Amino acid sequence: MKYLALAAGVLTATATFADTPILTVYTYDSFVSDWGPGPVIESAFEATCGCDLRLVGVGDGAALLARVRLEGAHSKADVVLGLDTSLMATAADTGLFAPHIAEVEFDLPVPWDDPIFVPYDWGYFAFVHDRATNAPANFRDLAASDLKIIIQDPRSSTPGLGLLLWVKAAYGDEAPHIWAGLSDNIVTVTKGWSEAYGLFLDGEADLVLSYTTSPAYHLIAEEDAGKTAALFDEGHYLQIEVAAKLAGTDQPELADSFLDFMLSPGFQSAIPTTNWMYPAVMPEGGLPDGFETLIQPGKALLLPPSETTALRDEALDEWLRELSR
Repeated sequence: MKYLALAAGVLTATATFADTPILTVYTYDSFVSDWGPGPVIESAFEATCGCDLRLVGVGDGAALLARVRLEGAHSKADVVLGLDTSLMATAADTGLFAPHIAEVEFDLPVPWDDPIFVPYDWGYFAFVHDRATNAPANFRDLAASDLKIIIQDPRSSTPGLGLLLWVKAAYGDEAPHIWAGLSDNIVTVTKGWSEAYGLFLDGEADLVLSYTTSPAYHLIAEEDAGKTAALFDEGHYLQIEVAAKLAGTDQPELADSFLDFMLSPGFQSAIPTTNWMYPAVMPEGGLPDGFETLIQPGKALLLPPSETTALRDEALDEWLRELSR
């Protein structure tokens, strides 16, 4: 009898587990790390959805789109989280993503009305350095200096791609000249952000391509005020990170629920001190203490998503040509 009761219990538990819907979200590696938003987000969403949320790290941001395009309509993902404004037009053109209208008021530097992509955070690209470093005031100063920098590959990383568009937006046809000047400053080009920032922290370079918000991590999490970001007088390029559901998902309602959850306090309040970015919807309590110390760009640079595909290809060709000389 005890055996029969135990077997019945196992069968019930197995059936219950089998009935639990699974939502698979492709995202970037740092999002799912122990110190990233992933663990907090997973716990908070599962507490409300009655589902199994599976966050899958797929390299850095730009690698996400490449992975989904490769898998096509048979992708295992239900949602992709970690694309940005520089990839939206290309992503939309694949036809792999389905519409989702977010009915909230965003706290973004620019108006938002895209019918497919849902913004969840934003920030400005910047070069992070120790406060003791004599930081450059713009790209020309950086190119003329002996400072060593680490950047990310624009073919796999959204910060790397953002840097290309930053230089292009600031200098236009002079962008190749800027890259020619920067070529001897670059120590290495990494596949993704995590590797680049780790090398910087290990002392491998004077500056690393990251965000104006990155010093908040050191200040709040480590109580270290020794890091800051260089304020460039030609402006800083804006990144808005987005998510979208796959048209081929077999969990469309659950995917919609997750996209709505992303804009709720349970998700947005975690962004400043786990993803170290500005939230797309400001939590009721505002930003944590320490964010008021961050540099504030005097000019925001952002190319329209509809123009980024052609400009990205042009900027990538310029970058590859000048760095290979």
